Amino acid sequence: MKQTSRQLRWERRSQTPLLVLAIAFAVAYAVPIVVPDADQRVHRACTLTEWVVWGAFAADYLMRLGLSTAKKAFVRTHWLDLVAVLLPMLQPLRLLRLVSTLLLVGRRARMAPQIRLTTYVAGAVVGLLMFGSLAVLSVERDAPDGNIKNLGDAVWWSFTTMTTVGYGDHSPTTGLGRVLAVGLMLSGIALLGVVTANIAAWFISRFERDDRVERAQTAAISELAAEVRALRAEIGRLGGAAAPGAGTTPGTGTTPGTGTTPGTGTTPGAGTTPGAGADVPAHVPEAAPAAGG
Repeated sequence: MKQTSRQLRWERRSQTPLLVLAIAFAVAYAVPIVVPDADQRVHRACTLTEWVVWGAFAADYLMRLGLSTAKKAFVRTHWLDLVAVLLPMLQPLRLLRLVSTLLLVGRRARMAPQIRLTTYVAGAVVGLLMFGSLAVLSVERDAPDGNIKNLGDAVWWSFTTMTTVGYGDHSPTTGLGRVLAVGLMLSGIALLGVVTANIAAWFISRFERDDRVERAQTAAISELAAEVRALRAEIGRLGGAAAPGAGTTPGTGTTPGTGTTPGTGTTPGAGTTPGAGADVPAHVPEAAPAAGG
């Protein structure tokens, strides 16, 4: 665990310097090919830069191998780094160090899988175009029957070869150039398959996400329906438990004859009796005649 953590720390610290060295190596590799008539000092400086970068790559590989706990697994999983270190003398293959560094940086970067795959594909396309163009130009420029004489022809040939179109207007004539063409064609087919698989995986993930959302909504609706059925059953149980006559019993509350009983309240002859309250002249019988009068 301690060695693994040391290896991770080393890889994090060496990520940026290796990327800078890879860019310097690409420039040093391209200048003598693109500008073959440059001053001899420029060629020597480019050659020295290539060897310095190769030494840095070799030291980085050996350091990571020494810090790794599973050395056999490390060699098996980092075979491209080993190839880039062991093939420094073949000029067309020296650019593998740039590809190795780009893959190394991509492995160490913390990105989402889709973004990482897209970065790999874009970087591989650019790297292979650059690798194929410079490599075929370096081996075909001086060929007696070659028809790839400048960088424009080399880039056009790389495009048509990677896309497996192959117009035939430019083609390698040397053995090493044809080997490079085979590798570039196989790489183009592989990249096309990766792009197609990536697009298909994106669509499948979208469909699966939509299906998950739909299943979640269906489950929520089923749960709500079950709760509604349970509430209805509870309401029915409570309604059946209430005894008949309890709650609002007939004859209670507003009993007939109570409240406003006929004959009560304003009884005829009561309250305003004729001759009471009002000064009505009363009929007074006349006095009887006196007896004997």
